[in-house]
Amino acid sequence: MEADWPRDSLIVAAQGGDASAIAALVSGSHPHVQRFARSLCASPEDAEDSAQEALIILYRKIGSLRATGALASWMFRIVRNECLRRARRAWRGDDLADSVVMVSAEEDALDRLEAQRVGAAIAELPADQRRVLIMRDIQGHSGRVVADALGLSPAAMKSRLHRARAAVRASLDNPAS
Repeated sequence: MEADWPRDSLIVAAQGGDASAIAALVSGSHPHVQRFARSLCASPEDAEDSAQEALIILYRKIGSLRATGALASWMFRIVRNECLRRARRAWRGDDLADSVVMVSAEEDALDRLEAQRVGAAIAELPADQRRVLIMRDIQGHSGRVVADALGLSPAAMKSRLHRARAAVRASLDNPAS
């Protein structure tokens, strides 16, 4: 079974400013953040850069995390926003290597709105689909681990995951729905 996210006690200690807890939290989150980035970014280089940026944000802003259980979704949003930002810049032809990373207030607001839309779309899923989607796509567990943990056959797990992904995609494609 794959490593789990860091324990709540470690997150609480890091939120309180414990330097060794912050270092352990960043280290323990690193494999998950890399997995998020590889699944979301357009290139391996963007994935690595996005993962590093997300870990820097985790290091700097762990104190602003409200609930310890929200670490995975918070990190997913940070990585997703960073991958989107890099994709937008590549599409516009901006050279990331030659620019200083500055996000405008407008771009930051748009990223937050998009992250809220994704979170809302996931929250609207039926509980069985939401659990499969979170365990597989956000936490990065293998299909077999997810199926076993939820007491499902691999085919049932895949079916729920497909329905969950389709529902999230449809919700994001049709914001008025």
